[in-house]
Amino acid sequence: MKITSVKGTLDYLPKETALRDYLQNTILDTYRSCGFERITTPILEDIENLDKSEGGENLNLIFKVMKRGEKFTEAIANGKFNELSDIGLRYDLTLPLSRYYACNKDKLSTPFKVIQVDRVFRAERPQKGRLREFVQCDIDILGSESINCEIELIDTTAKALLRVGIDNFKVKINDRRILRGIITGAGFEESECDSVCITFDKLDKVGIEGVKAELEEKGFKQEAIDKFIEFVSVKEFNLENASKFVEDKEAVNNLATIISTVKSLTNGKYDIVYDPSLVRGQGYYTGTVFEVESLDFHGAIAGGGRYDNLIGKFLGQKVPAVGFSIGFERIAGILLEKGASNQASPKRIALIYNQNEVLEAIKKADELRKEYYVTLFEMPKKLGKFYGKLEEQNYYGCLILGEGNEMKIFG
Repeated sequence: MKITSVKGTLDYLPKETALRDYLQNTILDTYRSCGFERITTPILEDIENLDKSEGGENLNLIFKVMKRGEKFTEAIANGKFNELSDIGLRYDLTLPLSRYYACNKDKLSTPFKVIQVDRVFRAERPQKGRLREFVQCDIDILGSESINCEIELIDTTAKALLRVGIDNFKVKINDRRILRGIITGAGFEESECDSVCITFDKLDKVGIEGVKAELEEKGFKQEAIDKFIEFVSVKEFNLENASKFVEDKEAVNNLATIISTVKSLTNGKYDIVYDPSLVRGQGYYTGTVFEVESLDFHGAIAGGGRYDNLIGKFLGQKVPAVGFSIGFERIAGILLEKGASNQASPKRIALIYNQNEVLEAIKKADELRKEYYVTLFEMPKKLGKFYGKLEEQNYYGCLILGEGNEMKIFG
């Protein structure tokens, strides 16, 4: 039998798990201190819900669960291979939240300020930075169209990042309505906007020439492609330029207000900028989209946006919604690279005792636990070698029962 985890999933050592617990608890505490409430949802969702969620390319990464027993046999016998699956694993936390809200809205406050910290699953091709199972940390505000929601989400997310030690980042922001105005202004049809956005979202990976090549492969009009590439290649493309492409100036004015308000809140700790190339891959975004970029590690560490139509797929009526998700795995990796540790927890010590002293050892450990985390160990045969192991595992110190209260401190 194989001893390694399935490709795209990871086992975590105690030191790594302690850091991950610390990160989750710190982020959760920050969210809660800002008035958000936590919920949990199942990892399984109806396959129809997942397929109709407008999750962009994530829809190609759904882990599908096959039907069982007679239903499976019947689907095979009738050649209905597209009906072999009836449920799947969630690929993000937004679709489950939308279903949850539709089911429970009468029991929830309005606006509903909600936390989700949980595992999601994507059938990725395993590689560095691409896992099949990973944790997302989301906050969302449901039931309000106010741009104050965006401001609050950006401010709360930034507070969480700063608190866990991520302190060199900038927030990038855009609005899908502005982007759609630019796309249609270049000559694309309204119905082509989502496909153009999916391609444009790859700009950081493939560059402007790669975007152009993919748009050409999709068979769009060359004149529209050339004009669009000309628009987005302007180095100093700002909100004033963008306003020329949008008939309804509300999106531009809202974005300007969000940026100016957040700038007043940052105290110079981070920046927020308009980024016309920011798309976010999910098709369900309808307005504002935002992303946090780490300036030390050159990559996105959080992202989100407004999705005012997704809940309506369940209820048949529009429910405004906006959310922000911290890239937990990315941040955990960054902090491990920096050598961060779980500094918020009590120091961990070992209490060594002889086999017939377990009663006294437990009593002594209970005294020490007022100040430390204490692990009990029977006296090893090779004490020196055991000390080395404890030090490798980041124990602060060690005490031998019956040999006084002087602790051996490591490091």
